[in-house]
This record gives sequence, C-alpha cells and structure tokens, in this order.
Amino acid sequence: MASISLRNVVKQYGHGAKANPVIHGVNAEIRDGEFVVIVGPSGCGKSTLLRMVAGLEEISGGEIDIGGRVVNDVEPADRDIAMVFQNYALYPHMSVFENMAYGLKIRKLSADEIQTRVDKAARILELGHLLQRKPRELSGGQRQRVAMGRAIVRDPQVFLFDEPLSNLDAKLRVQTRLEIQGLHRELGVTALFVTHDQVEAMTLAQRIIVMNAGRMEQFGTPEEVYGKPATTFVASFIGSPAMNLLRGQAQGDRFVVGGTSLHLPSPAPRQGELVLGVRPEHALPLSGGAGQSERPDPAAWPLRVEFVEMLGAERLVYGHLGGAPHAADRPVGHRTTNDPTAFTLRIAGTDHPPHPGDTVWMQAPAVRLHWFDATTGRRVEE
Repeated sequence: MASISLRNVVKQYGHGAKANPVIHGVNAEIRDGEFVVIVGPSGCGKSTLLRMVAGLEEISGGEIDIGGRVVNDVEPADRDIAMVFQNYALYPHMSVFENMAYGLKIRKLSADEIQTRVDKAARILELGHLLQRKPRELSGGQRQRVAMGRAIVRDPQVFLFDEPLSNLDAKLRVQTRLEIQGLHRELGVTALFVTHDQVEAMTLAQRIIVMNAGRMEQFGTPEEVYGKPATTFVASFIGSPAMNLLRGQAQGDRFVVGGTSLHLPSPAPRQGELVLGVRPEHALPLSGGAGQSERPDPAAWPLRVEFVEMLGAERLVYGHLGGAPHAADRPVGHRTTNDPTAFTLRIAGTDHPPHPGDTVWMQAPAVRLHWFDATTGRRVEE
C-alpha cells in the first residue's frame, strides 16, 4: 500500500503561445489505504489526471509521488500500480484463468505463485466456477470482475479505476459498486476511481475530488461536499436533483430574487448581491393546493407549481417562486430555463400532490441555506 501526493500537477498540450492547458495545478494528499473518487462532467480532466498518476500521460509541471517516491519520469510498469479500464480489454481466446494469470507469466512468477494469486482473487470476486470459461461466455458484470481480478493478482500499491462501471446496466452498476466496496475493505489498497456519476462518487468514496474545467473545486468527504459545497459548481453537480441556486439581493432579513422578496430565517452573511442555495429536500412544505392562496406563515415562501414528477417514494415539484399568476406567454405546465426564480421542491411520494397552477407555501431552516459570492461562485461563510 502507498499514499499518493499530487503537488501542483499541471498538464498542457502544445508549447508556447499555442499551448492548451487542461489541468491547472492540482494539489491533493491521498492517504495510504484510502479510496478516493475523482468526479466531474465530461471533459473536466479527471481521466487525464488519473492517466498521469498511471504514467500513461506525461505531466507538464509539478510532482506525482507514490509511496514516498516521485514518479514523474518512472515508466508505468515500474510504478507498482494496477489499472481497471472502462473497456474490459480481455483476451478473447484465453480463459478467465489465463486472462488473470497472463501478466504474472510475463513477470516470470512460478506456476505455484500464479495459481495461489489467481485462486485468491477468484475467491474474493466469486469467479472460481468461471475460471475455465472464455470472455464471450460471460455477462458484462462478470467480465468486469475478471478485469478487476487481473488487477488484484498483481498485488499493487495502488488501484486505478477509469469509469469501470459505465458499460454496465443500472442493476449491475449497483451490484458491482457493492463488490468494489467489499474488495477495498478486504484488500485495504489505496484506490483512485474516476467517474462522471455523482451517485457512484457519493456511495463509493471515503473522500471525493470534484473537478471542473481542469481545476479541483473541492476535496472532501461525501458529507462535506454535499453538506458544505465550496462553490456553486459543486453545489449544482453533487446532489440529485441539483441544488436550487437563486441569484438576488440580500437586504437585512430579506432576499429579493426576480422581483420576489423572500423572508430569511436569519440575516444573510453579508448584504448585496449573493447566490442563495437550497437543496430540494431541505425546503419544507407547510401547505398548499388548489384554491389555497393565503400565506399560512408570514415567513413562508410561495412556490407557484408548473409540473410534478412522480418517482415512486418521492415527487419532484417544479415551479417558480412568487405567487403571481402566470404570464400569457408562459402557460401553466411550461418551465423556462432562464427563470431566476425557478425552484424544485422534493416531497414524499405519499404526500397529496399539488397541481399545476397551485401555490405551495414552504420554509427553509437557516442551517439549510447556503450562500455564495455572485461573482466568484465561492462559498460565503456565516
């Protein structure tokens, strides 16, 4: 096992005035035995960062340290890492046993040592009954387990996973996530896992690196990035549905957004233009429904309902803040993407649902409000 240190890691393609920077000075300390997930949208640089740790991409600046050794100029084969790719990359003419054993044969390990290592990996991954099958005889989930087994038998210091679940269907993704969690608990090896799926990140990681446009927006536990996002990007990317982000003016115990004045449970951390964040599950409905337009509490916020989604255990209520009737060019049930008062509310699936055109009154506790600088997008602390 080994720790990983990323010190001001930079990557650019090209040189001079035509250089195209893609990774902008990433700094992170990954502890020995820790499972860290790198998450972000397509094109954010997460796979490039992983490939630099693996040695498959040269770094343009900074240092990468694995187990106390700077590996900037060390060949991938000499870094003592094992990588699991999105593509299983199994040899179709070899059996499961042969696929798992091939790398060990190349390293000229003894037959007994190879047998011991493959048997151990097969036991961990429940592949013992499949060792003589060819890849074409396996399901997608089984093939991915073979790819992980091929990495396990190498007994590396670090595991690197590059979106290994993206080719699986939804049910298999859940099952394989559980298998990866169990694998890490049993082996305790340092792991870096890349994904664009924030659910995978939240369920697998001990800590999460959130990437955006080649920059590390936040590095923290799942609880930290969800409960205390460092930027508006993290706030909108982590959590499903996304956090409501309202740009407006803080005025004492009021927040004015799109012409609607919202009563705050406590004053904003500063006055002037800010972005107020509220997660859909943290706004608490007080009442509402057809024909119910009176405010039940002086501090309640009005949500004019535009449509409702039924998701089984919960419903998502989409609308906009403010109780005024819809304009003629925005009929009930139509949601505009650039509405500054657009708001999503999550309610229980067993609650009586509102209907388009209804007004739902709600409140958000002070501890559930998030404040961000309107210019930089950085979190503003109380």
